[in-house]
Amino acid sequence: MNIWEAARIALRGLRSNRMRSVLTMLGIIIGVSAVILLVAFGNGLQTFINDAFGPLANQINVTKSQGSLGGNGEPKDLTDNDVDALNNRTKAPDILSVTPTVSGSANVQLSGGSQVRGSINGTTADYLVVNDRKMVIGSFFTDQDVRTKAKVAVLGPNIVASLFNGDAAAAMGKEIRVGRTSFRVIGVVKGNGQDDDVVIMPLGAARSYLLGGGDKVNSLTIRATSVAAVNAAEQQIHAILDDRHKIRDPEDRDYNVLKLQALLDQSSQVLSFVTLFTAAVAGISLVVGSIGVANIMLVTVTERTREIGIRKAIGARRRAILQQFLIESMMLTGIGGIIGILLGIGLSLAAGFVLPALIPDFPAPVVSTGSVILSFTISIIIGLVAGGYPANRAARLRPIEALRYQ
Repeated sequence: MNIWEAARIALRGLRSNRMRSVLTMLGIIIGVSAVILLVAFGNGLQTFINDAFGPLANQINVTKSQGSLGGNGEPKDLTDNDVDALNNRTKAPDILSVTPTVSGSANVQLSGGSQVRGSINGTTADYLVVNDRKMVIGSFFTDQDVRTKAKVAVLGPNIVASLFNGDAAAAMGKEIRVGRTSFRVIGVVKGNGQDDDVVIMPLGAARSYLLGGGDKVNSLTIRATSVAAVNAAEQQIHAILDDRHKIRDPEDRDYNVLKLQALLDQSSQVLSFVTLFTAAVAGISLVVGSIGVANIMLVTVTERTREIGIRKAIGARRRAILQQFLIESMMLTGIGGIIGILLGIGLSLAAGFVLPALIPDFPAPVVSTGSVILSFTISIIIGLVAGGYPANRAARLRPIEALRYQ
């Protein structure tokens, strides 16, 4: 008996017990679809994070260390001279730009209106590009504004919500008082969930009218020339600042360097573990389904004992009997796997349309080809393993014992 004939017999056996076959496949269908769906959600979240923070992957943040240092006493401030040194392309060829920021807080008030406490960021004209932020309305200040210490400001969405009832257009051109100084609103930035209560202004204006501090800066946002050059840029930062701050032992550094690429790698690793864990939990239903397949195949062997005896009496070999029941078991799990794949992909696509509409910014699931292939392969293996013992039991039956079975 060839394999195609065995497959036709197996299909006839499945059709003759439709309800039992469907219930047996149900565990495989649920397991396969659950694995595909949960992996798709994990992939969607990973894609969302990469899209959101990928443009910042070449970014390095430098801040002053807090507290006293054992070898050097008090940490030195970061200054404009440090910025100039890091901008030296001869010493730092892998650094694309250095954006200094001074920060603080102050009361922000609309003339004759309400008042709110806001964060103050004094920075340079490339702030938007460096921090991957977008404008809702208006424009950002220019290099000319930075040089002239212009009294202009760009507001975060929370400030607009408090002073202008969320109407960004109403804020344009208005005079607001930040601390004791009046600034003209020239734009509103889109929220990012972190710095939404911010007032952004030219670096010199923030120093002269609000924060003081001379040539000190609170932080440096440094962009490497590429993601691949981040490590080289970090080494150049250490070399330049160690030399300027007279640091000989790396443990005595009075500044902190944080690579955003490292944070992205850590988040990717955590998400991979979470996705793998949830897929493993979903795989438990595949294990349960395999037990159901093994149980049904044992019942099938028992029901068809006399048939097995007759086939062996007329010359069927042990291999043919073994092949017959293995094919039947694998077809059972294979069909269940195909249905599970279709269901998992369908649910993932449906979730991609429905969930973002119900929950704004919800990451749409992304179906992985690997998860589809893996889950189907596992379903076939389950059929092979779960049907192995019943098939072997059927093949080992002696014809005379099988014919006597009632």
